[in-house]
Order: sequence, then C-alpha cells, then structure tokens
Amino acid sequence: MTVRTILKMGDPRLLQVAKPVSEFDTDALHLLLKDLLDTMHAANGAGLAAPQIGVDLQVVVFGSGQPNPRYPDAPIVPITVLINPVITPIGEQELLDWEGCLSVPGMRGMVPRWNSVRYTGFDIYGDLIDRTVEGFHARVVQHECDHLWGKLYPMRMRDFSQFGFTDVLFPGIAQAEDD
Repeated sequence: MTVRTILKMGDPRLLQVAKPVSEFDTDALHLLLKDLLDTMHAANGAGLAAPQIGVDLQVVVFGSGQPNPRYPDAPIVPITVLINPVITPIGEQELLDWEGCLSVPGMRGMVPRWNSVRYTGFDIYGDLIDRTVEGFHARVVQHECDHLWGKLYPMRMRDFSQFGFTDVLFPGIAQAEDD
C-alpha cells in the first residue's frame, strides 16, 4: 500500500491544466491508479485526482461502493477510474450543496454544481466510459475533474458566508477528516 502526500491549496501545481493520458494499460498507469486509490482510501476521500498527488495527468478516481464517512448521508457511488474525461451538463438545473476536499483540509463550502451530467472518458485499458448521472455522483465527478482543469471548489463558490471549518459546521464528521 502506497499512500502519497496530498498537495494542499496554495501549491501552484493544483492550478495547472493536466495533460491527457496518451498510453493506456502501462505499468506506470497501473502504479499511478494503485497509488491514487490507496491514498484516497487512507484519507476517507470521495475521490482523488492525479494533480492532487503531484502527477500532471488527466486521471481521477472516485467512489468506493460503500458509505463514505466524510459524506455519511450521501448515496453510494461506484468505484470509478476515469481518464481524459469530458463532462457535459444535462439541462440547466444547478444544486447547491456542501463540499470538502482533501487539498483543502478541514474546510467545507456550499458549491453550485450541475445536477445532472454526462461524462465520458476511458478506463485504464483505454475502453470508453460513457455515463449519465445526477445528484451526489454528478457532484463528485465534477469536483474531481475540476482538479484536472486547475480549479479548487472555493473557486466555484458564490457566497463565502457558507464556507468554514468542518469541525464547526459538521462536528459529527470532523474526525473522519483528521489529517
């Protein structure tokens, strides 16, 4: 098990646009995915993007197939590896909800996201992924893919009166976010 250091807000690498993956099913890509998954699970993350561990590639992992202690009331999202993603909003409905981020530890903010999206991309073998999702699943994929485009969730917020420390806003889940 390899748990990598997660970059924190303020690190300029988190603000860069990641490069697309050009070769699939390589030893290096398999190792990266293992590190991403190990790191995400160790941090109780809902997802993790390669740039968050300092790797400049369009690779995200999210979901776990089981309840997440950082989002105990959220529906279960299947474990997904998504490479070179494209996200297309479906409809115009946005929803506001609380988000946290492993790169913005100990904080939560109210973030607008598209309620329903279609995402496409590739798995580790280069096979096409094409899904239409809504709600929490849509929020998670949008959040993780933002990391590939150099955006952190506070950059999406419209009202900073709804931004604060997790242990103040949600004391019942703060322990799941301890570094």
